[in-house]
Amino acid sequence: MRRRRRRHTLNLLIIVLVIAGIGYYFGLFQPVWDDINKGLDLVGGIHIVLEAQEREDSPITDTAMNSAMEVIRRRVDALGVTEPVIVREGARRIVVNLPGIEDPEEALEIIGRTARLEFTDEAGEILLTGEHLTSAQAMFQRTDAGGQQPVVSLQFDVQGTRLFADATEKHLNRRIIILLDDEVVQAPYVRSVIRDGSAVIEGYNSLQEAQEIAVVLNSGALPLDLIPLRPQFVSATLGEASINQSWQAALIAVAAVVALMVLFYRVPGVWAVIALGLYIVLIMVVLAGINATLTLPGIAGIILSIGMAVDANVIIFERIKEEVRAGATPRAAIDSGFSVAFRTIVDANVTTLIAAGVLYWLASGPIRGFAVTLSLGIVLSMFTAMVITRLAMVQMASAGLIAEGPAFFGSRRGHDDG
Repeated sequence: MRRRRRRHTLNLLIIVLVIAGIGYYFGLFQPVWDDINKGLDLVGGIHIVLEAQEREDSPITDTAMNSAMEVIRRRVDALGVTEPVIVREGARRIVVNLPGIEDPEEALEIIGRTARLEFTDEAGEILLTGEHLTSAQAMFQRTDAGGQQPVVSLQFDVQGTRLFADATEKHLNRRIIILLDDEVVQAPYVRSVIRDGSAVIEGYNSLQEAQEIAVVLNSGALPLDLIPLRPQFVSATLGEASINQSWQAALIAVAAVVALMVLFYRVPGVWAVIALGLYIVLIMVVLAGINATLTLPGIAGIILSIGMAVDANVIIFERIKEEVRAGATPRAAIDSGFSVAFRTIVDANVTTLIAAGVLYWLASGPIRGFAVTLSLGIVLSMFTAMVITRLAMVQMASAGLIAEGPAFFGSRRGHDDG
């Protein structure tokens, strides 16, 4: 009997060490919080509403709007923005959220630029357009004086190569005008026929400026003119304040839960609190693992699920208290309490999961984040309550560490504690 109790005590110690190790690794040694993508409202960035404008050669249609969204998405990807949100709003507006952007003005210039590239002659005849462009690359080119200047190197497809060769042959020793969004960026003299489908745009003050043009050219021209209506810049300071307030709310919620569980359920309540700590770490690990983006509504979902995580323990513990009052031993009360409460817990959580699923399906953006964190919280809370808490309490009872007295849920065997 003594050897058996020592074995269960050792098992309990291993559980404690594993949970403590997980908490230390993901909380202090390799903070999982740093690996979670954070939304615009947490790290700052830019919120843009773009409205399409009518153009004679380009009516506003669903196809044109969807194409514009795809062009914007390619430009945003080139900027290296993590988890952007690009959605349509009504028939002629596109909403773009870009978290973590350090230069909002630059991002706005790149995203909203039409990027119509045209090669014309002096009479205005269009010889070649960006439709045939296969790549644009910013680079340095050596000048005649021996220095270097930033340029954008262009490469055209097969048809574009043929058109450019014909144009340079036809306009040999004359100017070909290069226009970007109807603005002349260069008007060089043609000194020779260019048959390899390559061209160079000069006149940039820095390589960064050339890179910005290369980004918009590589993503293609917008099929519509998009006007920014309400660009809102969210500072990183405001995002940091939001995070601090969220942490305060979470700490208050956790403190209230800890006080409630320990006050009403004594030693088992302590284990429920330990399982809650593990639950918080696990939900952060899962969010980082699935590359989710955490926003303020998502944090609200986590804070809400902290309370829900305790709900399962309350149902279980109250059931166990009834068994204890009826005269059951601690081990028998634990087994019966978890078994009987399981169906109630599953029924309650499944209905909430259904509601969260509907919310995720119908909503978009940050509201989806709320649905995701709420769903994850429900699943993980069931795991910590039904597996971790139960495992620890069974080991405690088998090791003889749970007395049949007030320490056991604040109940005396065979008596109601009022």
